[in-house]
Amino acid sequence: MPTLSETYIMNRQRVQPNHANNYEAVHGGNLMKWMDEVGAMSAMRFAGKTCVTAAVDEFSFERPIPVGETALIESYVFEAGRSSVRVFLRAFRENPRSGEREQTTSACFTFVALGEDGKPTGVPELTVEGQEDEQRRERALASWTPPE
Repeated sequence: MPTLSETYIMNRQRVQPNHANNYEAVHGGNLMKWMDEVGAMSAMRFAGKTCVTAAVDEFSFERPIPVGETALIESYVFEAGRSSVRVFLRAFRENPRSGEREQTTSACFTFVALGEDGKPTGVPELTVEGQEDEQRRERALASWTPPE
């Protein structure tokens, strides 16, 4: 069974002028795309199968990421169902010179694992090992509001 820490991915994207909105900060759609891509990587690492986005359960923009800074995205699986995988993501603005960070965005995406036939297929159970995994899972559960 895969562990939460085995699904942890951190990725960076430099915010260029072509990624920006009228306020010289990353366009929300670009950030969503980058987070979706990193989240899919965590889901596929967990499931060992192709995973596609099924839902965006939560997405919160807290502050902008200006052009010239780096969007740092962290992602990990925090829950698994029969064929679905829930992934918690956070984005940070990171100064590329100093490394100083500030959280800008948090989200919860649901992915579905697909078999060779393109239909939903089963995923393993998630194992949470150690204090760091427990803290990450608790952070995700505290941030995620289940759909009604």
